[in-house]
Amino acid sequence: MRAPITAKGAQRLRDELDNLKSVKRPEIIQAIAEARSHGDLKENAEYHAARELQGFIEGRIKQLEGELSHAEVIDVTRLNAGTRVVFGATVTLADVDSDEEKRYQIVGDLEADIKLGLIAISSPVARALIGKNEGDTVAIAAPAGSREYEIVSVEYVG
Repeated sequence: MRAPITAKGAQRLRDELDNLKSVKRPEIIQAIAEARSHGDLKENAEYHAARELQGFIEGRIKQLEGELSHAEVIDVTRLNAGTRVVFGATVTLADVDSDEEKRYQIVGDLEADIKLGLIAISSPVARALIGKNEGDTVAIAAPAGSREYEIVSVEYVG
């Protein structure tokens, strides 16, 4: 099965890949060449640090290329699910007890970033929301116990 990813998330990963290949990789090659010119490689900390960073960069490039080649890009703006929560939905939730609102977009595992309000489709919160409609109340298991939220709005924005 191909992993779903939003068009915006796929673009973010492509931008990171492009930066690694066109900026970071040449920088590290230059740093390795410079460190080599300093002589004995056995006790050359700059050389070993640069080689380690090169390994990390090459690993990340391979990871991104693999993930992008196996991802199914979904254009969220073309989804026509109305007020039903499906992949790509941006959902505003209100805590039933405190009225505190939270806003999340349900995205693929590859692009999830809670600091940006992007939650993975495989997360407990997303699984509790999928299939529900605007106006529904859902119970979401949290570390401090189950919390009830009302789905205030469901949007499909790019």
